[in-house]
Amino acid sequence: MTPINTETVFRGLALSGGISVGRVCLFNENRHSNLPAYKVAGDGVDRECARVARALKLVSERLERVRADVAQRIGQAEAEIFVAQRMILEDASLGAEVLRAIRERGCNAETAITSVLDFYEGQLQQVDDDYIKDRASDIGEVRRRLLDVLGNMRPSLQCGPESHCQRGHSRIVVAEELTPSLTLSLDPEHTIGFVTEHGGINSHAAILARALEIPAVSGVPHIHSLISCGTEVVVNGDTGEVIIRPSEETVRRLVGDRGRTTSGARAAAPVAGLRVMASISRAGDVAIAREMQAEGIGLYRTEFEFMAAGRVLTEDEQTDLYTQVATAMRGHPVYIRLLDVGGDKALQFLDIPHESNPCLGFRGARLLLGNPDLLRTQARALARASQTAELHVMYPMITGVEQFRKLRAAFAEATSDISGQNMRHGLMFEVPAACLEAERLFEIAEFGSIGSNDLIQYLFAVDRDNELVAHDYTAANPVFWEVLGRVAAAAHAKGRPISICGEAAGNPAHLEALMDAGIRQLSVTPRLIAKMRAAATQRGVPRPT
Repeated sequence: MTPINTETVFRGLALSGGISVGRVCLFNENRHSNLPAYKVAGDGVDRECARVARALKLVSERLERVRADVAQRIGQAEAEIFVAQRMILEDASLGAEVLRAIRERGCNAETAITSVLDFYEGQLQQVDDDYIKDRASDIGEVRRRLLDVLGNMRPSLQCGPESHCQRGHSRIVVAEELTPSLTLSLDPEHTIGFVTEHGGINSHAAILARALEIPAVSGVPHIHSLISCGTEVVVNGDTGEVIIRPSEETVRRLVGDRGRTTSGARAAAPVAGLRVMASISRAGDVAIAREMQAEGIGLYRTEFEFMAAGRVLTEDEQTDLYTQVATAMRGHPVYIRLLDVGGDKALQFLDIPHESNPCLGFRGARLLLGNPDLLRTQARALARASQTAELHVMYPMITGVEQFRKLRAAFAEATSDISGQNMRHGLMFEVPAACLEAERLFEIAEFGSIGSNDLIQYLFAVDRDNELVAHDYTAANPVFWEVLGRVAAAAHAKGRPISICGEAAGNPAHLEALMDAGIRQLSVTPRLIAKMRAAATQRGVPRPT
């Protein structure tokens, strides 16, 4: 394909929030392209089996060192990613198949490992489940680690001694796929962004990128052939946009005076008449929220704690996490969303049945009502954490009054024996039917939060991750603002707080329309807090009457 020489915008999948501007380093995808392949017999079979055994042992030891390092530098939940990889590595049946390939087919260690692990990775990639597909990348990661040991190789950048090489400088890494080893091994201090062709939002690498606060976007086809080392790129991890060869005006619009090679955001003081809160995915994110002077946590996506751990968290584990956030933000409101799984966030360990259209199926409130033990555990953890500070509990994907009543009643029953509770209960307005019933819902709900991403998707019947229809996924449609105005008016009529989260909340271009709709509480990724306050100061936010 012909390289791009003028400003060009691509839209991919936002994996990790933030905006970075910098020059590209291409990841070396070819280090395993010329692996040795030869036949063995007699003593050669034993030598190849011994090579496999040594590689398994060394990779296991390295994964344990990485796990310990990540636990110390980032967090225990992120460290569990490498426990999962060790489990794959130490699977007895997997090792047995590799050795069988050597003994029965007479192939060398590299060939045996590649054929066996490629087969398993391919099988998982064929499953129509995004969570399972993302786990396939872990098998690929184990394969690459084993081949690196066998060939005495390591992940590296493609560029060499060229004058434009960004080695030792801030750089945006472009690769086919974002993997945990790539995320960690290429010096996070100098890596300010990732752009990849493949990689899901639930992948372990995406979780690590978010924990490291490195903006990342995936799903940009043929990106390797469109740019070269040293090309300037903007990575917008909030919107999923990748801008190749941005103009000076584009850079100024996106990052202001922060410079062309940094993604760091600066804190800005609160603005009268506008509350800007932080949206977080992990309890550890509260640190950056405080640093950015967030006026509360407007959305805590608790399902990401489960994704990172790769299992259902216990009541005590959840209580500790929610208490940590409540304590850190004492004096500010904290809105915690109940598990919003299903749809694009399917969790294999919950044994959710396969669905042909999961975004319209067993997800959010429906899944919680269908899994009373899951709801009970989280409800009790939230009730216990609320003994420390007031919590706002948000119910996801509510379709109407009766569903909200049922879920609220189930929550109350699960926590009836816990004293000293300090909670308010409200809902996410993401389904058009709930928006049309907002007046009745606010008779029983104590607050509301508009989830703009899903609401736009369902209002206009558009998959925001489908490049064929992505142009219809926009907050610019007047119908969206009519719906927002209706929900906000219903909230104000009952004296209920109303906020908005999602991409529409973090776009300064929408600030005036949000004010006109009567919405003065925003929840955005911490990096966007200063940007939204700056926009409010520039435009002048009228004090509420």
